[in-house]
Formats: sequence, C-alpha cells, structure tokens
Amino acid sequence: MTGTRIAALGHYQPAKVLTNEDLAALVDTSDEWISSRVGIRTRHMAGPDEPVDELAAHAAGKALAAAGLGAADIDLVLVATSTAIDRSPNTAARVAARLGMGSPATMDLNVVCAGFTHALATADHAIRAGSARRALVIGADKMTEVTDWTDRTTCVLVGDGAGAAVVEAVADDAEPGIGPVLWGSVPEMGHAVRIEGTPPRFAQEGQSVYRWATQQLPALARQVCARSGLAPEELAGVVLHQANLRIIEPLAAKIGAVNAVVARDVVESGNTSAASIPLALAKLVERGELPSGAPTLLFGFGGNLSYAGQVVRVP
Repeated sequence: MTGTRIAALGHYQPAKVLTNEDLAALVDTSDEWISSRVGIRTRHMAGPDEPVDELAAHAAGKALAAAGLGAADIDLVLVATSTAIDRSPNTAARVAARLGMGSPATMDLNVVCAGFTHALATADHAIRAGSARRALVIGADKMTEVTDWTDRTTCVLVGDGAGAAVVEAVADDAEPGIGPVLWGSVPEMGHAVRIEGTPPRFAQEGQSVYRWATQQLPALARQVCARSGLAPEELAGVVLHQANLRIIEPLAAKIGAVNAVVARDVVESGNTSAASIPLALAKLVERGELPSGAPTLLFGFGGNLSYAGQVVRVP
C-alpha cells in the first residue's frame, strides 16, 4: 500500500477584524465577559462579497504555492464546510473552478467542526486505495453568515477563515506522514450543536458540549496516539478544534502531551468551525513553532457531536 503525507499548508482570513469591544457595541457583553468565558479577543469577518469558496480558494492557492505545485497536479479536492448555502455546485467544484483545475474529483464534507480531520482521513484513504495521487484538503467556513447577532452566547464565538493542506502519496518505505484516523459520533446528542432553520442560524447547548469535550474526549485522543504508535508525551504539537480556550486547555492537559506546543489560535481567530484546525496548524508551522517532521495530534470535535483525529508529521 502507498503511504501519504502532508506536503504543504496554507491559510487565509478576511481582512476585517472584529474585537470584543466591537461586539460590546452590538450586544450586552464586554471584553472581560468574553475573555473570561471563552478566551477569545478578536475574530475575522468576511464581507457579503466574500463567499466561503473564495476563502477556501485563497488558502488552497497558498498551499499549492508552498508545495511548488500547480492546479493541474491535483486530482481530488475535498472541502470541509457547513456554511455552503448553495446545494449545487458544491464548494469544492467552485474552488476547482477558481483555481483553474482540469478535471479533479470534487466533494464537500459537512461534519461541522470535525470536518477537516474527516476530510484529511478521506483523502488519506483515497490515496492509499489508489483512487488519487494528490489531494487538496480544505477546511473553510463563513460562520458569521449563520450567526444571530442578537444572541451574545453565540455571536461572541465565531469567526471566518480557511486552511488547506496538499496531501500526496509517498513510497511504501517512507515514514508515514498521516497516521490512522479514529472517528465517531454521539448521534443521540447531535442537537447540542446546530445550524438550522431558514435562514440557517448557529445555536448550541454550551454546557453539554463542554462536559462532553472535557470528560469524554481525552481518552479518545489518547487512543489516536496509540494507533499512531506514540505516547502522548512524544507529541511535539497538539491542534484541537479551536472552540473555546476553556475547552482546549483542560483537554490538552488531560491528554498528557506534556512536551507539546498547544495551538491557541482561538484567541485571535474565534471558532472558525472546519477551518480551525488547518488554520491553527498552518500558523504554527509558518511561525516555526513546529519543525518539519514534528509529530502533531489533530483532533476535531463538535457539530453532530462528531469527532475525528490523527497524528500527522508536519511539512
């Protein structure tokens, strides 16, 4: 069987920054209230003329450039998103069109906040099966478009952005760059995180999600490490879904990755749903906080009460 690796990463966020003080002018909140409860200080907001596929294409273009590849080198495009308002064409097809690709397979995956790790595993499986040679895996969401700006419990959380990874085949004898996935869900609790209605609006049962994430997920994340053949203390990096700093910090501590750099991009980006993991990972690599080859745990969780994780070697 062929192995896989992440060849390069890219990320993109809209120029407009929304601070906690800006939100305090819209709803009954404050910088202290937001910071103490979720740890977020700023987030980026796309304009009405910036659709989610444009955010995705920007991140994808940067990943391709970093890999030294052109659009014609990709034969599979996977976009993880839950904010594609149109049902067809899908976001992946629109990204392929924006980038001038030839005839790649194009698919969207809607697994909300765990979308990128699901998409990464899907690309890994497709390449190992011989169905693709190089894949573009993108997490992109425009959460501000599905937000009720009168609800201070949700509007303070969200931001917009995209992150992308070029995934390619490697020789059988090469060190694997993408480890086995552990994925699953709690279907009977899927209502705890929702984007529903007309127009669609984001809502969640925050305490239920907090308890589930901090109590149930550490053991699952340790299972991901075991599947990759690593102990948690051998990890160089931990990139969890950037939902809330009060979830990220206790979850990272319970995993036992005592020597790892823990991504805290939520502070400046907010919850960007499927974009959060590739966005945070790309920034850590760009800043040199994770050296090439560093074993890093990716673990997405959230909507549908789905989860997916794998250990990867960063490019």
